[in-house]
Amino acid sequence: MAQTTPNHTQTVSGWAAHDSSGKITPYTFKRRENGMNDVTIKVLYCGICHTDLHHVRNDWGITMYPVVPGHEITGLITKVGSNVTEFKVGDRVGVGCLAASCLECEFCKDSQENYCDQIQFTYNGIFWDGSITYGGYSKMLVADQRYVVHVPENLPMDAAAPLLCAGVTVFCPFKDNNMLEAPGKKIGVIGLGGLGHVAVKFGKAFGHHVTVISTSPSKEEEAKDRLGADDFIVSTDAAQMKAGKRSLDFILDTVSAYHSLGPYLELLKVNGTLVVVGAPDKPMDLPSFPLIFGKRVVKGSMTGSMKETQEMMDVCGKYNITCDIETIPPEKINEALDRLAKNDVKYRFVIDIDAQKPASL
Repeated sequence: MAQTTPNHTQTVSGWAAHDSSGKITPYTFKRRENGMNDVTIKVLYCGICHTDLHHVRNDWGITMYPVVPGHEITGLITKVGSNVTEFKVGDRVGVGCLAASCLECEFCKDSQENYCDQIQFTYNGIFWDGSITYGGYSKMLVADQRYVVHVPENLPMDAAAPLLCAGVTVFCPFKDNNMLEAPGKKIGVIGLGGLGHVAVKFGKAFGHHVTVISTSPSKEEEAKDRLGADDFIVSTDAAQMKAGKRSLDFILDTVSAYHSLGPYLELLKVNGTLVVVGAPDKPMDLPSFPLIFGKRVVKGSMTGSMKETQEMMDVCGKYNITCDIETIPPEKINEALDRLAKNDVKYRFVIDIDAQKPASL
């Protein structure tokens, strides 16, 4: 493992955290030369994911500093390797969470490389050449073509960026549970943040009855009027939770803060499924009785494969689904991370990488 190899000859400007204070500062580093299977991408936009916050502050104890975060990346291809057939210079593309996998295991061969046990991520990972991966908080990126997707022409590049993580993370549970082609189900979405608001849009696009479940009564109006949800349950209101008992076929849990799954399981019908995509840093409470007496299933889901990511992007193009975003210039990254920690964003910050810093007065 090394920060670079002799093949890392391209000097790149970016933004990195250097310790667990999580403070982001300008950072100049090296990227590899564009190889035969690589594409070079001029980064235009990069979403700020909750995972970025965890990494810059080393909440999970796995950060390799300096860390250049960012795995919700959109940009334009400026160079292609000799073996690249699916992309050309000028293409609008996206890069999500994945940078490399073993290519040989059963999951890689079955287009489920996101579950490869040697998966390496777009940042804070170890690439095939042994170098540390650096993410999208930067002006330029070199990526293997296998981990790049096309962005549909009708989607704005800034609002499409968070789809590369938030979008595919909520899309895959819909697909895995046969929600894409079978409308009319009653589904619940726990949490109305970066993941949850996209889940509501997918649910409605696929023809389902969508109930948002939140601890915040103030979010009811935006859930219904802005995002099109059909119902809203305040999870701290015992009467509302009781009224919703056994009413839902499927629940997607997007919350990254600690919570018990027990009360939410009671909202599921018999044989209902709850899928966890949020990642609390403490174990969740999972009581046995709501599982046993309702024959219910709880399972997890992590991002998506590259095939699924492209499928998700195409679906977003078809239904014109994007994320609701607040764009910021790079010098506002620290402020955005602090606000994200307080859930003070609707619903995703996106860095405009080329935004010009205003001239000082």
